[in-house]
Amino acid sequence: MENKEKVAEALLEIADGLEKGDCKEKIRVGLTTPGSEHGEKELLKGARLADQKVDYIEPVLIGREKPAGIEHHSCQDLESAHTRMEKLLETGEIDCAVTLHYSFPLGTATVGRVIAPCSGQEMLIATTTGSSASDRVEAMVKNALAGLASAGALGIDEPELGILNVEGARKTEQKLLELQENGLGIKFAESARGDGGRVMRGNDLLLGSCDVMVCDTLTGNLLMKLFSAREGGGNREVVGFGYGPGIGEGQDGIIGIISRASGAAVISGAIKYIAEAKRGNLLEKYEKVLQEARTAGLEDILAEDRDEKTAGDEDISAPPEKNTDAEIAGLDVLDIEKARQSLWQEDIYAETGMGCSGPVVMVAREDQKAARSHLEKKGYI
Repeated sequence: MENKEKVAEALLEIADGLEKGDCKEKIRVGLTTPGSEHGEKELLKGARLADQKVDYIEPVLIGREKPAGIEHHSCQDLESAHTRMEKLLETGEIDCAVTLHYSFPLGTATVGRVIAPCSGQEMLIATTTGSSASDRVEAMVKNALAGLASAGALGIDEPELGILNVEGARKTEQKLLELQENGLGIKFAESARGDGGRVMRGNDLLLGSCDVMVCDTLTGNLLMKLFSAREGGGNREVVGFGYGPGIGEGQDGIIGIISRASGAAVISGAIKYIAEAKRGNLLEKYEKVLQEARTAGLEDILAEDRDEKTAGDEDISAPPEKNTDAEIAGLDVLDIEKARQSLWQEDIYAETGMGCSGPVVMVAREDQKAARSHLEKKGYI
């Protein structure tokens, strides 16, 4: 009898969806709950909000709190929650995920989504955590590509792209113009200021003058906090959609970022954003944009200003690979590759990445003490 009732209920849902024209396959979004400054209940509240607002979202909780009516995977801390999240993504038990304090490898950065306070317009900030490249201008060019892909995944046709007036903006503009002249489909926004131009001012941030605002990651991270926490007293993010999905070449799986200060409304928005990115085939769109950029001469354009390798770098090979389950923070992004090479010279296997607070070197836990000591000795931290 119970099975018949479930079948009948499912058929009614399908019929209702067909009648309304909104029959959509469920997107299962994993949400890790440990680590928030506002407690796990705040994240649970955000998950319930997303579940109520968007009919095709099915939240899956990963953490200590066991909510009623929502699938739950028990984990006692954030590290184990990340491990479980990655496994669920790998097996296809969840379609995408939202988490906090997660380190992406160098080459991957997140595209945030905010609401401009003076217009109510949505705007993408490319990028907000992670790092697309160690070179500033190269990173901003790649951030632009990630932003365009994100806009496409959200269904924005011909998104207008602006470049925030930060260090490297003019060089970034030049390189993007070269790509445009070589056939890459870029539509530039116009600043709302009287003298116009593709380079955006602070006023344009407030107005949302473009669909995609390109900047460096650290500036983007600061902007996200200002946009999201301006009405929450500074210690709670209450407006927006979070720091966005990690995008980079070879990125496997859509993982979106919130912060430890994110409140329920932002968590709900982040879940919605990541589900939309999944439905919009974000990673496939990024690969397509990247390939089009390469056809337009991306590698040669970036190589024009790329620093040549220092003598001897080519002779340094990586030690045997290890599981990198420990992080060392406090490095400058410009030194991160040199720091890794320096550790390799000491026969310490290391990888690079970007955490929520900046660049990190990732090493095996048993090598962490020796690696930190070496990096301190060399002046990297």
